[in-house]
Amino acid sequence: MKGTLNRMQQNALRKIGVEKLNAMQSAVLEHCRKSGSMVLLSPTGTGKTLAFLLPLLERLDASCRKVQAIIVLPSRELAKQVADVWRSMALPFQIAALYGGRPMEQEAASFSGASPAVIVGTPGRLLDHLNRSSFAVDKCTHFVIDEFDKCLEMGFHDEMSKLAGKLPALASRFLISATDADEIPLFAGASDVEKLDFREGCRLPAVRTSFYTLTTTPDKRLEKLFSLLCSFSGEPAIVFCNFRETVDEVYKYLSGLSLHCIAYHGAMEQKARELALYRFACGCSNILISTDLAARGLDIRAVRHVVHYQRALSAEIFTHRNGRTARWDADGSVYMFLFENKDIPEYLPAGLSEYHLPKKNQLPSAPDWVALYVGKGKRDKLSRGDLAGFFMKKGGLKPDEVGTILVFQDYSYVAVKKSRMRAVLKAVEGEKIKGIKTLVMPARCR
Repeated sequence: MKGTLNRMQQNALRKIGVEKLNAMQSAVLEHCRKSGSMVLLSPTGTGKTLAFLLPLLERLDASCRKVQAIIVLPSRELAKQVADVWRSMALPFQIAALYGGRPMEQEAASFSGASPAVIVGTPGRLLDHLNRSSFAVDKCTHFVIDEFDKCLEMGFHDEMSKLAGKLPALASRFLISATDADEIPLFAGASDVEKLDFREGCRLPAVRTSFYTLTTTPDKRLEKLFSLLCSFSGEPAIVFCNFRETVDEVYKYLSGLSLHCIAYHGAMEQKARELALYRFACGCSNILISTDLAARGLDIRAVRHVVHYQRALSAEIFTHRNGRTARWDADGSVYMFLFENKDIPEYLPAGLSEYHLPKKNQLPSAPDWVALYVGKGKRDKLSRGDLAGFFMKKGGLKPDEVGTILVFQDYSYVAVKKSRMRAVLKAVEGEKIKGIKTLVMPARCR
């Protein structure tokens, strides 16, 4: 069975457009067939999510109607992303995502009847559900901690220790990250487990990533950032800042100059954060301005550029930021703003070229897509297929005029060609989706 995939795994990869596993993923799969647990260290952008999901598939029992695996992540965005990847693979096993920002009762209600085989969530919310016995864990044999070093940094140690203590049937533990921790936490039960380290020679994906510096002064930095983003000609870029206030300042400046950009940070409400990521991922905006909230785990493969507007506070953060571009086998570019006569961070590679900005700025074209809000979702039994069919049949859109569709519990987002938005809104006004009247309007996001 070495190096082979079963039919379910092959179908799953086909659904998400992956032709074959990379060397790291193949090695992990082979290791997991011999050992119950592992610690995986691999650079960002190398496909770690698939690396732990595929072995997990081989260990789930289709006849079991209880929770068999719990996946822990440090943020709701990462939890939701892993759940979305799982659902995209069209697997026979159900998954549920549990995280803060919505009523626990709403989540608990989803466990009526048969429980999902896999649960993914943040430490605090998972522990809350276990304390109130929202679902049975006597068949939960697999425990995955993704971004385990970040979980420790964010102070989740006690919560995860208690969480692991409430899972008496554990047989395997997977710990995954791009950077190592000083020591493997005892609660993980993996202190003597083999560590698979793929970071050697891969701290920076230099073979696919070009690195540049931009030397400036504080009063000229915003102006140079605008010129830099204009030079990308509309290619997707993430601009990293260290503080929420800086994100807001940069957003205000760039949007005032008619760049199509989106702000993203932890002070925003959950719904606004979800919409911001959706609009960036589906091509409704080509610039995401963010704190390091977007530095980990987010897999948006089209990102072509990463800009360090403010220098990363550590080498680890620098590495994770850079990992948002050049994902899988794609190319990418990284740009670091430096101030004149200031020390250069030790983690910055030596001998980097200075990026030469164009003499004249040319605004990139507006994105081709726009996001529409639909006031119904999973609670109303709507699927992506239902929404696609509605906008093609009632809205008169062609298949290539309907983009990414995201369905939440009580609402949905649908990307449509911007040139067709007005006609679509007029065509679907008053129409029903599966016999239900609903509100369809442009999605609002600052």
